[in-house]
Amino acid sequence: MKLSNRLQRIHDQIPDGSRMADIGSDHALLPVAAIRSGKAASAVAGEVNPGPYDAACKQVSDAGLKEKITVRRGDGLDVISAGEVDVITIAGMGGALIASILDRGLSKLEGVQLLILQPNVGEDILRRWLLEHHWVVVAEQLLEEDGKIYEIITAMPQSVSPIANVEVYRARPLQGGAELTEDLLLRMGPYLVDRPTDVFFAKWESEIIKLQGVVNSISKSDQDSSRDKAAEVERLIANLKEVLACLPKVKL
Repeated sequence: MKLSNRLQRIHDQIPDGSRMADIGSDHALLPVAAIRSGKAASAVAGEVNPGPYDAACKQVSDAGLKEKITVRRGDGLDVISAGEVDVITIAGMGGALIASILDRGLSKLEGVQLLILQPNVGEDILRRWLLEHHWVVVAEQLLEEDGKIYEIITAMPQSVSPIANVEVYRARPLQGGAELTEDLLLRMGPYLVDRPTDVFFAKWESEIIKLQGVVNSISKSDQDSSRDKAAEVERLIANLKEVLACLPKVKL
């Protein structure tokens, strides 16, 4: 079995011998690969939709791993019990949905040592949830695959993290006059801005174009709230452009 580059990077961050849960597991490719490689000693593959649930069951059965991988149908973290796993992976959903899943399953995070999360959009929403609930982002990855750009966010509980949130999101100046504020670090990624790649610049140039489209759309309204919103987005665009102009262009 060959994982996509995106799933392979998630797989590679799982500590050897983990008890993992893959939420929204789809075809259970990640749990099967993690068991076969020794990254996971046991796994729960959770899926809420009947089609993917059936596909996951078949994948696990065909792999001969029914004794090590439990496929469960349920919503979010409903498929696990508190203390059952120490690593949770959630990939391929919006950041707001991932944050909602974690929020509704707060009691199930007891004993979890690592969250490996891959939001398709809304990464800042997810980072804000992690910050507010005392999880520390300890690593970030950015990759492009099949024409799409993905972020992978890895977080640990504040109680065991080697670094504190106050340090991760510490505002810092850039050469050229721009400042990376906490808000910008939450949006752009506190580690990703430290080593900006071509993919990073491509992502944010695309995001600026989308934000400009938002400004153009809401500027057509005569309402005061719309004008205020347009001005707010324009300030964000200006801040993003300033940061991008000050970051070093690093070829990786």
